[in-house]
Amino acid sequence: MAKRVPVTVIGGYLGAGKTTLVNHLLRNAAGRRLAILVNDFGDLPIDADLIEAQSDDLISIAGGCVCCSFGSDLMGALMKIVERRPAPEHVLLETSGVALPGSVARSVALIAGLSVDGVVVLADAETVRARADDRYMGDTITRQLAEADLVVLNKTDLVDEAVNKTLCEWLVKSAPQARVVKAVGGEVPIEVLLGKRELAAGRLFESGSIRAAPDTASTYASASFEVPAPVDVEKFARSLADPSCGLLRAKGVLRDRAGRLKTLHVVGTRSEVTPHAGESTTGIACIGLRALLDRAAIERALAEATTDILLSNP
Repeated sequence: MAKRVPVTVIGGYLGAGKTTLVNHLLRNAAGRRLAILVNDFGDLPIDADLIEAQSDDLISIAGGCVCCSFGSDLMGALMKIVERRPAPEHVLLETSGVALPGSVARSVALIAGLSVDGVVVLADAETVRARADDRYMGDTITRQLAEADLVVLNKTDLVDEAVNKTLCEWLVKSAPQARVVKAVGGEVPIEVLLGKRELAAGRLFESGSIRAAPDTASTYASASFEVPAPVDVEKFARSLADPSCGLLRAKGVLRDRAGRLKTLHVVGTRSEVTPHAGESTTGIACIGLRALLDRAAIERALAEATTDILLSNP
């Protein structure tokens, strides 16, 4: 079974910080081959020092990354990305400020060779409430937030702590299926936004290994679990997506009831279980906000998923 290339859809209104976020991801790709898709190069100016070469519709970026312009033919551009050799490890699809990222993600899911990794929506701490109340833009912005798996509340340094607290409470209601992370200058650890590449190669992260800027490193935590026994993978995935675990992301390779390897992926409240190609060690790696990540809740969920297997196979 061919491995599908994960796609992260990045949405948000004009000025929310999508350009800054994408450039941050490129600077911290750490050897990942990323492909960036944008409506038009003018919509997403890649930092000049990252560019190695440029043609009519392709920018080659340091570290094996590329940026493609798709204009009005998004599906065609995505199919070309799948055919590239070497294939990208991850695709970032930056939508326009008026696009609905959930609709874009549903289109991505129709293309063979691609899978939706998650929908990330940017919001500007200074302006998001006003934009959401705007008679012309408000409906689009509220729909963008409602479709998010992760909301990056950006530019939190421009408002005081009381406003940040109120915004987070408002976002919990406006983006009910999402997890909210705060950021300054789009600086969110790449593992939070894109997941952990080591899992794809069957190598589990060690706890506490998230790479982040010094001022954000204390914000996030990771936890890894070896899982040698078969589990009810679907039930475990649903449990990890519950807010009680405090997770932003979880990825792993586990054995199901029949002993088959399955890949588990959780982002926000989105959970997915798919067949795993090839051999792998088994385990799960989780990322969350340090103040909310509940290791005990994850362990309980794992124990319950394992107990179900034992009860059904006396």
